[in-house]
Amino acid sequence: MNEIICPNCKKAFKIDESGYADMLKQVRDHQFKEELANRLALAQKEKDSAVKLAEAKIQNTLQEELAEKETEIVKMKSKIDNVKTEIRLEVSQAVEKIEKERDKLIYDLAIRESEKESAIQLAKAKVQNTLQLELAEKDTKILEMNSKLVNAQTESKLEISEVTKKIEKERDDLINDLRLKETEKELLKKSINEQFAQKLIAKDQTIRMKDDEIDRLKDFKQKLSTKMVGETLEQHCEVEFNRLRATAFQNAYFEKDNDSKGGSKGDYIYKEMDEDGNEIISIMFEMKNENDETATKKRNEDFFTKLDKDRKDKSCEYAVLVSLLESENEFYNTGIVDVSHKFEKMYVVRPQFFITVITLLRNAAMNSMEYKRELNLMRNQNVDITNFEEKINAFKNGFAKNYDLASRKFKTAIDEIDKTIMHLQKTKDALLSSENNLRLANNKAEDLTIKKLTRGNPTMKAKFEG
Repeated sequence: MNEIICPNCKKAFKIDESGYADMLKQVRDHQFKEELANRLALAQKEKDSAVKLAEAKIQNTLQEELAEKETEIVKMKSKIDNVKTEIRLEVSQAVEKIEKERDKLIYDLAIRESEKESAIQLAKAKVQNTLQLELAEKDTKILEMNSKLVNAQTESKLEISEVTKKIEKERDDLINDLRLKETEKELLKKSINEQFAQKLIAKDQTIRMKDDEIDRLKDFKQKLSTKMVGETLEQHCEVEFNRLRATAFQNAYFEKDNDSKGGSKGDYIYKEMDEDGNEIISIMFEMKNENDETATKKRNEDFFTKLDKDRKDKSCEYAVLVSLLESENEFYNTGIVDVSHKFEKMYVVRPQFFITVITLLRNAAMNSMEYKRELNLMRNQNVDITNFEEKINAFKNGFAKNYDLASRKFKTAIDEIDKTIMHLQKTKDALLSSENNLRLANNKAEDLTIKKLTRGNPTMKAKFEG
């Protein structure tokens, strides 16, 4: 039972667990609806401001283009007026010049007629012919100037007509572009509204599904103890794996880790071999969960050190923590989380990504198997070369040892022969010395005579004589 204090009357009243949960759900739903309404209003304001900004940009662009076209029209009209004025001025000047020349000729003719009437009459025909020719030339020039004026007016009208048609066409194009922009704006507005509506519908469905899942998990967890919750997560993972073992993981080993000789053990070990008996991948799994009402809340990081030690003790390549801890932490709710920056080859996943992480790591290992095979082949070749070199080295070492032993024996024999030769030489020298002594003794014996023996010895001399 939980004790609640009313914020108005300050009275305390007790409420059971289900009622307390309902009150919390109402407060959370109310806060969520308010937050959702605020975000929807903010999104609507952003959408309206974006649409208005787009309309203002399009309108400014069109106004600038219309202003440029109006400026071009005014410039063309000004040019046409200037051309007309220049043509009229030239025609007027030519007509005035012709009239002045004609008046001058008439005036000269009148003077000549008054002063030299006789001469004029004689040359009258000639003068009249000359005047007629000049007048004809002047008339021809006047006609040519009039023709040029008419042609210039026609050309100016044609140019004005062409420019007007071009401007009208550009104006029509701008109007059509403006209508297309309006249509696109309406379609964009409609598309944005539909997208927002679909997103809202999908968000409502997601929220509804999450609420249902949260209610289901809360109802399920309330019926379990802390130990049962952890065991249920292990059973869930084992059931999910066994459900796909026959089709996807035929050569895989996935059993509980019962070896605690290193002081600790993980929950499950996954290993897979190929047809040649080579290990494809090995993963140490740890499953962690706790009841929402557990007094001491643990974090995922609290189990990283032990999991890394278990991975190394059992010689596994990867370590994966399947965890429902820190359920409000968005870092662990996004999917497969790589924490190898803290511990080598370690990942944290939610239970729904249990099979996914095995599949991803397994596929990556399968892709590297070819390189492993080539590495093993090179390693075996290196082993053969190493064995060959070891045999050669052993032969060389044995041969060198035997050669050294024979060499020492040969040297000893030579030394003994030298010693024997020296001994024989000494015996030879002794024998030669003995022969010399015998020769000297023989010589001395041959030199011995009775005369020499009795010289200076009268007694012996007398005996030998007797």
